[in-house]
Amino acid sequence: MDDDAALNQRALRIVLPGGSGQVGRMLAGYFQRLGHHVTVLTRGPYSAPWQTVHWDAEHEGPWTETLEGADACINLAGRSVNCRYDEAHREAIYDSRILSTRLLNHVIARLANPPRVWLNASAATIYKRAVNADGVDFALDEAAGVVSNHAPASKAEPLVKRWLKRQDFISRVAKDWEAAFFAGETPRTRKVALRSGIVLSPESGSVFAVLSNLVRAGLGGTQGNGRQFVSWIHEADYARAVEFLIAHEELNGPFNMTAPGPLPNRAFMAALREAWDVPNGLPAPSLFIKLGAFFLRTESELVLQSCCTVPGRLLDAGFEFEFPEWPEAAEDLVRLWRQRHG
Repeated sequence: MDDDAALNQRALRIVLPGGSGQVGRMLAGYFQRLGHHVTVLTRGPYSAPWQTVHWDAEHEGPWTETLEGADACINLAGRSVNCRYDEAHREAIYDSRILSTRLLNHVIARLANPPRVWLNASAATIYKRAVNADGVDFALDEAAGVVSNHAPASKAEPLVKRWLKRQDFISRVAKDWEAAFFAGETPRTRKVALRSGIVLSPESGSVFAVLSNLVRAGLGGTQGNGRQFVSWIHEADYARAVEFLIAHEELNGPFNMTAPGPLPNRAFMAALREAWDVPNGLPAPSLFIKLGAFFLRTESELVLQSCCTVPGRLLDAGFEFEFPEWPEAAEDLVRLWRQRHG
């Protein structure tokens, strides 16, 4: 029996630092249902069918014992980007990712029996946008995509100098996050960076829930000019892809965690309206979105920024998506929403 088959035949010990958010809860539930032992490292332990252990993501403590002998570490730690990018929030978003990743590098390197694989969250926004002569985005995989070429940040620099362009902030965070991840020497632990798009889940408070509420209220029309691309992935494919990457020990480095079918916002919203059987939706011009984002204390670029990535390495490795295109994924998510919420 080869190593991959042997890995799939036994229960795994999986540790999720920062796994108390939407994606973390989804992954914890997925692996728990498969019979694996799941531990979530969280700042505030909560009631769950899996084990939760306190950590502060800044200092070593008893939580390090959960990583000893673990099969996989899936680090999702990081402050939500759904906020205004003022100086305090930018620093919290940046430091919560970089410092927790450096801490894990330090801890895992010193373990007697470290995890066999460490998957670290990243973002598809790490790529520099590329467009053709007509202004239409090229689809970027791991080979074609050019990582944004910001100079490394220095904590000695004021934040205003560290991030002169607000629109570059998220790509800067992703680049420095991956740099911190791969910088640490963990010779006995394979490393995989998860460059994720929008993970869509039929859960209350999720991106899918927000967009669906707009659609059902008749406000689900084109957002901005509608030409900005949306890189998305169904939660089922995200969980299956993570499982695939854990099982295949020959795979390492960055992987785009997005469906093969990115599409412009105009088509994305049209398919979501069709899935909800809502024929029309009022459009939201860019100015309206910017004003709304200001009053909701979030950032308009979360909607208006274009991101067009495809999962080249996953497809080359033989991973098969259950939902490669958005219309079918939208129909399934609406079906699941109705089952769970009525």
